[in-house]
Amino acid sequence: MRRLLLALLMALAAAAPAHAAKWTAQQAADLDRISAALNAIKTMRGGFTQIGPQGQVDQGKFYILKPGKIRFDYDPPNPTLVIGDGIGIAVYNTRLHTANRYPLNGTPLNLLLSDHLDLKRSANVLGVEHTPGEILVKARANDRNATGNITIVFTDPGLELRQWTIMDAQGLPTTVSINDVQEGVDLPASAFKITK
Repeated sequence: MRRLLLALLMALAAAAPAHAAKWTAQQAADLDRISAALNAIKTMRGGFTQIGPQGQVDQGKFYILKPGKIRFDYDPPNPTLVIGDGIGIAVYNTRLHTANRYPLNGTPLNLLLSDHLDLKRSANVLGVEHTPGEILVKARANDRNATGNITIVFTDPGLELRQWTIMDAQGLPTTVSINDVQEGVDLPASAFKITK
């Protein structure tokens, strides 16, 4: 489980501006629309289903309070709890009473938690594709200690975030789908507090 979560934390990175790719007019327009849609999200909550490389399934609830705050509550028997407080990310094992901490700016969660995302100018965005009813954004990790790719799926039209699939350095996929999503909800700041 820890490996899957670390893959999520290390493979979502696609927000750092650098030498931007050459985009067609349609791709540039799509990336601008997706960036605007993600930047418009201030709060969000819903359910998630995570499918790991060996087919293991975990579910739970997630919460986002931008900028920088996120929480994943995994359903029992999975003891994982993930909290981002705007500065760092803590991955708790509630059964063993342990926690691993990471700086937020060193994780790829900035992609979902930033208020000022510009995918068109990101050197880590590899491509944009249309499939029936969906737009897919493909990106690579930008942390020099991480390798892997991510495909993020949005509805089209509507540009609602629906799922992401991470392919880690070993070529193993982890897919997270979200459901029952609500935006613009009141979320208590205390839900995003990292404790010792």
